[in-house]
This record gives sequence, C-alpha cells and structure tokens, in this order.
Amino acid sequence: MNFRVLLLAAMASTACGCNGAPGAPPADSEVIAPDKVLDFAVLYATNCAGCHGANGAGGPAIGLADPAYLAIADDAAIRRVTADGVPGTAMPAFAQSAGGLLTEQQIDAVVNGIRAHWAKPSMSSEADFPPREAPTRGNPARGADVYARDCASCHGADGRGGEQGSSIVDGAYLALVSDQSLRTTLLVGRPELGAPHWRGNGAGKTPSLEDVSDVVAWLAAQRPRLARPDSSSQNASDSIAAGGLR
Repeated sequence: MNFRVLLLAAMASTACGCNGAPGAPPADSEVIAPDKVLDFAVLYATNCAGCHGANGAGGPAIGLADPAYLAIADDAAIRRVTADGVPGTAMPAFAQSAGGLLTEQQIDAVVNGIRAHWAKPSMSSEADFPPREAPTRGNPARGADVYARDCASCHGADGRGGEQGSSIVDGAYLALVSDQSLRTTLLVGRPELGAPHWRGNGAGKTPSLEDVSDVVAWLAAQRPRLARPDSSSQNASDSIAAGGLR
C-alpha cells in the first residue's frame, strides 16, 4: 500500500514539474507577433538604423539622435514622415495605412522613443534655430551667391566637391532627396560627417532665413530632369523635383 502511495506521489510531482524538465522552453521565450512589438530599440534597429545609423548616429540619411534636428522637427513632423514617407525620395512609408508594416501604436513607439532617448529640451532656445519648413520658396540666383560665400570653400566652386566636402550637386543624390531634406541638412548640418549647421560656416556673416531658402532653391535647380514623352509624365517629374517642401 505504501509503495502505491509513493508511486502516485512521484507521478504527480513529475506532472507538475514538467515545465522545468531539461530542454523545455523558458517561460519568457514566447514569440511575439511582429505587429505587437513595441520596444523602441527593436523597432528602430529593424526599421530605421539601416539609413539613420545605429543609435541614431547617422548614415546614408541624417542622424536622428542629433539634438539640433530634434529642436526643429516636432513630433507631428517626425510622425508624418515616418508613417507616410516622402514620395519621390529614398524615405519609404512605414505605416500599414500607407503600405508599410508598422501599426499606429508602433509608429507612436518610434516617434516617442526618438524624442525620449535623444532630444535635449534646452537645445531649441539655446541655438535659436529657424523653422524646419520654409515659409516661402527661395531664389536660385541669390542662392548661387550665398553658396559661393558660405559653402564653396568645402564643396567646391561648382558644388562638385572640394578638399573638405563631397559633391552636393550629384544627380543621383539630388534625385533621392527632397527640398525639405536639403533644408534640414543645411539647418542642422551633418556633424558625423563634419558638416556644420547653418551658423557654423557663415564666412563672417550669419546666414539669414532667406539665405537658407535661396541655397535650397539653387540646389533644387541642379536636380536632373528626365525627358518625358508626354505632359502628364512631365508633370509627375516636376512634382518629384519639387521634393518635400511641405
């Protein structure tokens, strides 16, 4: 009788402890569905780091960990670009509503994470940056003069590169960036590449808001225009050339 009791007790103990048996998966190993992932580090690494660099340090695209960038780009702007992308450029749409893979909650997690991890609230007042979006279009003729004064020392007299800077009129580059991207780069620079922000290389004169808009207009005028067989295609080309001035 005692043997039967011991046997039943042993069987019960084994059944209750089966989750701890050798080879059993740990309790926290449950696979999370891709659309349920809300961890910022995971979302950024899998969706953003390829262009904006690990930890937001910059890469083919501007660094998102730059406090200067976050001083001029509010959450609404970052969310809009993340969700909808920038048509005609290398920035894709990530929201499911726009054909991407991320839910609204995941877009929020990315935007909130960028701000929480990398913004410096004091930067905006200290640097006194101008607005991210241009109030009016610039003048390319004036922009050529501003470029010669403030930019040619690094990027060359014709913008095709110099001893300290690469070409910024390369057709392939300009075809993949919007006017808004050009303006943002002029305003905040590319510190990881040694490019100063808008006040960092004024050749003795602080650039004005008009100066920034004029240089953007001059750069946009260098953007190649592809030949189109009909007017509707040409209108599409003009729309792309206008970029993301929005």
